[in-house]
Amino acid sequence: MEKKTERLLSLDVFRGITILGMILVNNPGSWSDIYPPLRHAEWNGCTPTDLIFPFFLFIVGVTTTISLSKYRDNGNNIEVYKRLIRRSLSIFLVGMFLAGFPFFNLSTIRIPGVLQRIAVVYFFTSIIFLNVKKQNIVYVISALLLSYWGMMTLIPVPGVGSPSLEPSANLGAWIDRLLLNGHLWSYSKTWDPEGILGTIPAIGTALLGVLTGYLLKSGDDKTLKTLYMFFYGNILMTLGYIWDFWFPINKSLWTSSYVVYTGGMALVFLAVCYWLIDVKGYKWWTKPFHIYGTNAITVFALSGLMAKLMGIIKITGSNGEEIALKTFIFNNVYLPIASPINASLLFAVSYILLWLFLIWLLYRKQIFIKL
Repeated sequence: MEKKTERLLSLDVFRGITILGMILVNNPGSWSDIYPPLRHAEWNGCTPTDLIFPFFLFIVGVTTTISLSKYRDNGNNIEVYKRLIRRSLSIFLVGMFLAGFPFFNLSTIRIPGVLQRIAVVYFFTSIIFLNVKKQNIVYVISALLLSYWGMMTLIPVPGVGSPSLEPSANLGAWIDRLLLNGHLWSYSKTWDPEGILGTIPAIGTALLGVLTGYLLKSGDDKTLKTLYMFFYGNILMTLGYIWDFWFPINKSLWTSSYVVYTGGMALVFLAVCYWLIDVKGYKWWTKPFHIYGTNAITVFALSGLMAKLMGIIKITGSNGEEIALKTFIFNNVYLPIASPINASLLFAVSYILLWLFLIWLLYRKQIFIKL
């Protein structure tokens, strides 16, 4: 029998660490000077940076179970679905605003994106949670991952011929060009890392979080919950590693092996946070991450907006040439005190600290912005 679950500090901290990681890897001083762990894998493989987005979707699944259980237990009604649609649309539109800012050229605006995928995954994950019994969710996850594997490796790609997992030649890229041509990632133009087909297995990532949410809400002993998370996390990582031989771990394709592997990593990471914070009570180190975690999407969106502004605003350099404000700050504040790669990291860390202060201003007033 389930009992009411108190708000988990460990989950907020996990969310805060994840958002902090997003801001860190998205805002180096120079894209030419980045430590390898802070880069995405070039194609197949998984770096620490490649864990950040699936961690967040996993957390979306956990919070879906915790926040929507009362609606499922009391019976679905139209107001629940209206709420889901409103929230999903809000997150999606914020993502579109960031993609279009400041010129909003609708003929080339990128339609897929991080917030857009979060919105779609949240919507479908919530629908599944409200309508599928707990014991059947594992079958839904299996169906999503196996069907995606089959589509990507068995269906011939029009214009290519045989099935392919290469960047511009895979089925997902073909579908993106067919439906969203001209509105894809500007760095590739022919495929998108948050494309349409890859959203199917991304829902599987969030559903692993849903199952974890059920575990956290259960009446089991906290130590036993921790052991379960460690156990299942390691099982999933092992399965993901084995699956990699046939369907390579790949973030841009969001392959099924990537879902299983990163889902296992998320379980283990949450288990560590849960054990340290909610079981052992070691909370002295959590405040900065808690602050980030309580306004996660807000700080992600606003920090992205500021980063765009710093690229748009121009400053006249010492040689009379106009350069971006970000470049001016990096060249005149950070490069003089450190090597290029360390200066780039210092810039990113400074950006994190700046936003920690700004979001703390909301936190101390107990202002939590929910889209």
